[in-house]
Amino acid sequence: MTHRFTLFTGQWADLPLEEVCRIARDAGFDGLELACWGDHFEVDKALADPGYLDSRRQLLEKYGLQCWAVSNHLVGQAVCDAIIDERHRAILPAEVWGDGDPEGVRRRAATRMEDTARAAAAFGVNTVIGFTGSAIWHLVAMFPPVTEAMVERGYQDFADRWNPVLDVFDAEGVRFAHEVHPGEIAYDYWTTDRALRAVDHRAAFGLNFDPSHFVWQDIDPAGFLYDFRDRVYHVDCKEARTRLDGRGGRLGSHLPWGDPRRGWDFVSAGHGDVRWEDVFRMLRSIGYGGPVSVEWEDAGMDRLHGAPEALARLKEYDFSPPSASFDAAFGGGR
Repeated sequence: MTHRFTLFTGQWADLPLEEVCRIARDAGFDGLELACWGDHFEVDKALADPGYLDSRRQLLEKYGLQCWAVSNHLVGQAVCDAIIDERHRAILPAEVWGDGDPEGVRRRAATRMEDTARAAAAFGVNTVIGFTGSAIWHLVAMFPPVTEAMVERGYQDFADRWNPVLDVFDAEGVRFAHEVHPGEIAYDYWTTDRALRAVDHRAAFGLNFDPSHFVWQDIDPAGFLYDFRDRVYHVDCKEARTRLDGRGGRLGSHLPWGDPRRGWDFVSAGHGDVRWEDVFRMLRSIGYGGPVSVEWEDAGMDRLHGAPEALARLKEYDFSPPSASFDAAFGGGR
């Protein structure tokens, strides 16, 4: 069994959805992972306008595309973040930002994530991908000294804020796939383990696997897939490349994307340090049958080149498994 390939529309939200549909169809994608910003999948309209979801379905059908997941990373980020500032105002819908009072922003963001589950269910989609935010990411450097009690409070805050949201996901029959990512409550192997324990491994909370965030942290993507195989609800294909030359470090040095002084950068799939064959062999090994979404992020490559090229490169590794063991002919029927 080979996988269905979708295009994540988050980096294309400046374009009307119909134009993105045309681009995706012409490039050979099977569908779209719709972002909940731009005009691609608007949660408020999905719940308020009886004709809105039909208009999304009709556009997808017109171009021979399907949708298996929607993504609301931007709003999810505000649910738990300890520091709410102009960065959030720039990415949040105006009604979620409101007057900018931090606790009000967090509560409105949580409500919007609940509504995202409702909108996804009404659209016939059972997976919402996103970020969680984190009350403790700013403590990652561990200085001034950070106590275990402070870290524990951060995971308790995550559980307190997200469990009611996940209750709605459960009620709607929708799963939340958290993208393991710096800045979130789960950003590497052990924080993923701890986040899952914080919500008591409830089924509504799983993972969006994106190996670009692992390779520059020296985490093995294939090993991560295997160990968390029961929680991999969605897969995004993005890539990173390290340039640890003795000057640039792993923390980025507050340098912009694409700056040659950085110690690592995001690049289009096929141009970095992810061993994609290992990833696809492991996806088959763990029985992952969901979509594989191409996420274009590359400060040095145009997206109209990068997305179709990434699709072609990734498909090279999506070969079918054998119909019989390669050594079956030697076994005399055993």
